[in-house]
Amino acid sequence: MTLNPFRADVARAEDALRALFPATPLQLNEHLSKRYDARIFLKREDLTPVRSYKIRGAFNFMRKRMEEGSNTDRFTCASAGNHAQGFAFACQHFGLRGRVFMPVTTPQQKIDKTRTFGGDAIEIELVGDFFDDCYAAARAYAAATGAAMVPPFDHADIVEGQASVGLEIERQLAGERADMLVLPVGGGGLASGLARYHDGEASPVFRLVEPLGAPSLSTSLQKGRRVKLPQMEGFVDGAAVAEIGALPFDILSRFQVGDVILSPEGRLCQTMLEMLTVEGIVLEPAGALAIDALRSLRDDVKGKTVVLVVSGGNFDFERLPDVKERALRFEGRKKYFILRLAQRPGALRDFLALLGPDDDISRFEYLKKSARDFGSILLGIETSEPDNFDALLTRFAKEGIRFQDITDNQVMTDLLV
Repeated sequence: MTLNPFRADVARAEDALRALFPATPLQLNEHLSKRYDARIFLKREDLTPVRSYKIRGAFNFMRKRMEEGSNTDRFTCASAGNHAQGFAFACQHFGLRGRVFMPVTTPQQKIDKTRTFGGDAIEIELVGDFFDDCYAAARAYAAATGAAMVPPFDHADIVEGQASVGLEIERQLAGERADMLVLPVGGGGLASGLARYHDGEASPVFRLVEPLGAPSLSTSLQKGRRVKLPQMEGFVDGAAVAEIGALPFDILSRFQVGDVILSPEGRLCQTMLEMLTVEGIVLEPAGALAIDALRSLRDDVKGKTVVLVVSGGNFDFERLPDVKERALRFEGRKKYFILRLAQRPGALRDFLALLGPDDDISRFEYLKKSARDFGSILLGIETSEPDNFDALLTRFAKEGIRFQDITDNQVMTDLLV
């Protein structure tokens, strides 16, 4: 076995973290184990004091600056989510002054939680509509004041801190070897940390999981270089990163494209709802990525010991209707149409008679009321089984009803639904 000096650094980081919180649990999940005929363990990073693993990297970065005798007690970061909360908690712990730059569009719940964790140790400044705006503001503040900038993932000390998850897993398995580790990937700090931790040894198989709408690692592996995505789906906000970090990609570039699972956002919503209703576990979208990947890995995990890193549980329940909506659309049980109905007495009654016993209208809205002969209608239908739509659309065609299915038309649904 090749000596891995990185492990010693991680051990010091993990030891220092115990001043903040005990090791997060590694739990055998009976529900998932039975479903996939495997031994499925969940590493519950949603149970840190800030409900995500991000506290590890932020704490380690600050600890090392202090150990090096840094001449500043002022730190800053740009984040609208878990990194900000971990940063704030670490500032409070060390008694350091911190300023967090967040987009103006940040939900009040996240602002309040960050302020709660940081208390009087931090200030929060809202700048711009997007992350790039507040990141630029944080860099300008650091340059003007000498504050140390705490990056969310692209720094050796951040990677080292996140790697403490791997050390805890190893200890908690108590000599048993995991066959597979399944890790979410956004900026890459967590995944690269665990990859380095297991470098030079008979390591478990790694499977890395990204949102389908933000495949920064997968795209970069395909191109053989870091690629900045021109656009992305931001639903999985904890892992929707346009460009993976330089250091994380350097570490993760040894993986193949086939090692990366792309998780569809709608399927991910199914997983979130399942874990909430069956197991009572509240997960944010990024926190459910590793669990959702099991749906793509069913044949690969059978009979094996698999560890899934559950990366976070900071879920705003105001998003629950959107999660349910996306899950239903992914399952094929909810669709949206634009119909053209005749403007005559009884036309609506005739149309309603076409619906099946399990078809429910969830949205009905006239889009154009000026036409004499026909009117356009936005129609949302939810049903019990996806196959019911085949029969419904057959009846539409038989009756000569003109319609357009806009369920998968992102531009149209964003405008109308």
